[in-house]
Amino acid sequence: MTRLLAQTRKELTQIVRDRRSLLIALVVPMIQLLVMSSGISLSVNDLPLVAQDLDRSAASERLLDAYRASLTFHVLSWPIDRHASDALASNAARAALVIPEHFGRDLARGVATPVQLLIDGSDANTARLVGGYAQQVTRAYNQQFGGAAPEPVRAAIRLWYNPGRSSNKFYGPGIFVLVLSIFPALLASLAMSREGAHNTIVQVYVSNISAHEFLLGKILAFMLIAFAESVLLFALLRVYFGVALAGGPGPFLLATVLYAFCVVCFGNLIGAAIPEQAAAMQAVALFGYLLVFLLGGLIFPIENIPVPLRWVSNVVWGRYYIEIVRDAMLRGGGWRAVWTQMVTVAAIGAAFYGLAWAKLRRMQIAA
Repeated sequence: MTRLLAQTRKELTQIVRDRRSLLIALVVPMIQLLVMSSGISLSVNDLPLVAQDLDRSAASERLLDAYRASLTFHVLSWPIDRHASDALASNAARAALVIPEHFGRDLARGVATPVQLLIDGSDANTARLVGGYAQQVTRAYNQQFGGAAPEPVRAAIRLWYNPGRSSNKFYGPGIFVLVLSIFPALLASLAMSREGAHNTIVQVYVSNISAHEFLLGKILAFMLIAFAESVLLFALLRVYFGVALAGGPGPFLLATVLYAFCVVCFGNLIGAAIPEQAAAMQAVALFGYLLVFLLGGLIFPIENIPVPLRWVSNVVWGRYYIEIVRDAMLRGGGWRAVWTQMVTVAAIGAAFYGLAWAKLRRMQIAA
């Protein structure tokens, strides 16, 4: 235990003395969380929509007022002597609403009155969102001014956990996991690969410290760094984005400790297997960043990933921690909802530790 704690103290001392490492450990993660959580959003606001009113009646003006009242659209007028598609071709708008002649008269007579909506489909996701929002505005207008009989069955929709559909509350926990997946692993891999690059690992081989003690000392040091990083990131989520724990803190705290162990073991494994620091950084960026970002369910659900790649997500450790963090900060399901994810994270971390120990053990025997 004394040798293990001495190894931990040595790693922490090196990080504190190196201002660049301290900056990477504590400051850069907060900047990345702030930038990515604010910059990533799939909601649509103030989208320019040109309106071509060929009827100019009170009914058509009420329809335009319904679109103006929506936060999604920013309604712009468009000359009636120009085709509405010209607004899309000239990038003056992302959608165009065309109200035909006799719109008000047909609506008063109870006749079906089509309204044309042209949408720029170059961005498929935005086009789907615009079409859905436009249907909601039109449906609300019909219920208020259409004069049709009320529907016999009406669904009362209530959004749980994130009623405001805030992108920050959805992406914030995911970016929290992504940041925690990168920097502790990066620092651990650089510290381990530095031992091999500078041949200081030879001093370890000739000492009486075992591979377990050497590895656990490094893991404990960077787990403390990861936990301090998670505290700062959570404080930023709480203050800036208004995200708080929805349930008890127990599952979140235990899962954070297990995930810190997992990512630090992964970093040590990369550093032990790749003694070159530049190559170790690339490996951490590839597996610790891209896999979590693309296959961890951060941007889109796992079910939307193509089947040939979906099986890879089963071994992406960030996927399970994202589910835990989102449950802790949005749903509050507690132990029963996330215990399987915790076990999976612990198992993956144990596998990383076993591989790292086997690599160091072989190196020690060879030396």
